[in-house]
Amino acid sequence: MIDPEDSAFLPRAAIDRLVGPLDRFLHVEAAGGGVLLAATIASLALANSPWAETFLGLWKTPVEIGFGSFQMSHSLKHWISDGLMAVFFFVIGLEVKRELVIGELRDPRRAALPLAAALGGMIAPACIYLSLQLGSPAERGWGIPMATDIAFVVGCMAVLGKRVPPGLRILLLSLAIADDIGAILVIAIGYTESLDARALALGFVGIAAVAGLARLGVRSFLVYTVMGALIWLAFHESGVHATIAGVILGLQTPARSYVGESTFTAALDRLGVFFRGGGWASRADRAARLRRFRREALETISPLEYLESLLHPWVGFAIIPLFALANAAVPFQLSDLTDPVATAVAAGLVAGKPLGIVLFSGLAVRLGLARLPAGVGWRALLGSGFLAGIGFTMALFIAGLALEGNALDAAKVGILSGSALAAIIGMALLWPHPKPSGPH
Repeated sequence: MIDPEDSAFLPRAAIDRLVGPLDRFLHVEAAGGGVLLAATIASLALANSPWAETFLGLWKTPVEIGFGSFQMSHSLKHWISDGLMAVFFFVIGLEVKRELVIGELRDPRRAALPLAAALGGMIAPACIYLSLQLGSPAERGWGIPMATDIAFVVGCMAVLGKRVPPGLRILLLSLAIADDIGAILVIAIGYTESLDARALALGFVGIAAVAGLARLGVRSFLVYTVMGALIWLAFHESGVHATIAGVILGLQTPARSYVGESTFTAALDRLGVFFRGGGWASRADRAARLRRFRREALETISPLEYLESLLHPWVGFAIIPLFALANAAVPFQLSDLTDPVATAVAAGLVAGKPLGIVLFSGLAVRLGLARLPAGVGWRALLGSGFLAGIGFTMALFIAGLALEGNALDAAKVGILSGSALAAIIGMALLWPHPKPSGPH
């Protein structure tokens, strides 16, 4: 059997030996967790160093964009959290769409367990947080411990290697996707304070226009990028968090390819004839024909698959680490760990997540709605519940929406300490899990 890479006709340059491994590295999702961890540690170190004032002040730098009489001026941190993070949420929308169309969440029977686990993993942490903060000014932070950070979870699973059974790996990733859906709803419903109906209506008109363009067969990424920017702007001005626009656009992205395999195979045959003496040397439209072939080749994969492959490295290795640098920067002392807000957040992540996941999963199994994956016992499920308590990125994001001042700083301490403790306990529970002995 011929390796497709061995049949590449382009000559290999010296730079390819450097770019090739880097490209493969960027597409390994587990590596994103390592970069995110490094950014978090760097942010914490700088925020508690002699350069703290300069570092913290950097994120308050005003950045202005405008055209004619239209001007927008916000802090650098705001542009990261509301602008760049819209791309992160767009990729989440793509991941959710993929799971709903061709993944685990497509089949109701297979989706029952991760959906039940995700539901429990959202309700229990919120209840624990509210039980400790009800009636206080920080009670608005009930959504902070509800979400799971996929990058860190995948990083932990990479360290555990084959100790994580394939069924548990799929369950945990599907749970995290379902968790993201819940977090998106929490942001849209729970943290929208005021609405500008006209701006919101314009945003939905833009979304309808995108759907109409897709029905008409418009395939230009440039057109959809411009439309996406306008929709983002409308949501930004409406009061609904602008990143929700990214999720909606991700869910609208087609998950099926435009050109079928047989059609593309026929195009390859025609191109082969063309190159083997069918007019290549004499035709004046060679460049146009090759451009058309390149478009046909791109259309053999779905827009969802193409965009996910294109954007995932940028999100994992640039946007999310940059978000961590800006948002994990909190000066703290050991005494901050006992702050009531920090304690409530950490308790939600470390106790609420595994408790809710195991209880709701057990209920779904007992009612016959779902069953545990092959090779997965309750100990492994409990371990995955603790790993789901790593709530870093989305938790920081929701904390920024819900709280401010000292309460926000305390919540960040709770997120960092709770996520670290949940990761340690989860990996300790999964470490003794017997490695698969191979096919029988």
